[in-house]
Amino acid sequence: MKRDARWFLILIFVFVVLSALIYGLNYLIFRNPREMFFLMLEDIAFMFLNVIVVILLIERLLSLREKRALFKKLNMVIGAFFSVVGRDLLTRLARCERGCDVFQKDLDIRPSWSGREFESAAAAARNSSSDLKITPEELAGIKVFLEGQRNFLIILLENPNLLEHDRFTDLLWAVFHLSEELTQRTGDLAALPPGDYEHLMKDASRAYGLLAAEWIVYVAHLKESYPYLFSLAVRINPFNPNPSAIIS
Repeated sequence: MKRDARWFLILIFVFVVLSALIYGLNYLIFRNPREMFFLMLEDIAFMFLNVIVVILLIERLLSLREKRALFKKLNMVIGAFFSVVGRDLLTRLARCERGCDVFQKDLDIRPSWSGREFESAAAAARNSSSDLKITPEELAGIKVFLEGQRNFLIILLENPNLLEHDRFTDLLWAVFHLSEELTQRTGDLAALPPGDYEHLMKDASRAYGLLAAEWIVYVAHLKESYPYLFSLAVRINPFNPNPSAIIS
């Protein structure tokens, strides 16, 4: 770091010396200090406009380009999450929702959906108060599934790029927390006290709502950027009453 600062100072010194030499050469050749200082003041005045152009326009354009590149990388990570963990877990939890017909109708994605419909569905998922009723057998299946994906979830949590995506980070923590809660219960899940069972249902419901919302947002991104992946996502949508990858 100190070495870089030293080279930076040397570079500034060299440019200042070169500037002084050029102004001196100008004076020696043309012998017109009045015009030289006039042009110097003009250059100094124009320098502030250059700073405005560089900082407010060019830098902002570069920042926007970097954000778009980061957004693309984040969606690749989100896609990997749903392929490996998210969609399967969402399917398991959707089967356990009481009164799921209404919820599934709201989130049953159609190829004709507009951006506004995707936004409305995502908002409905975030604001829903889903009432999960998971049997001990289903809970045991979710526990085994999440334990098998533990290393994958840890790798995702270690990804520094995810710090730029608060909602997806919240989702990962909710899923990881549900996994931790289930892992700590080594006995028969059917023998859990009612209070403990209700606690697990709250953890599962939190993960379920966040999963549903981010799934909708992710599928909206696929429709805009990757139509072929969007087609598959619609066919295997966890909220589709009859999901199937096969095109009939």
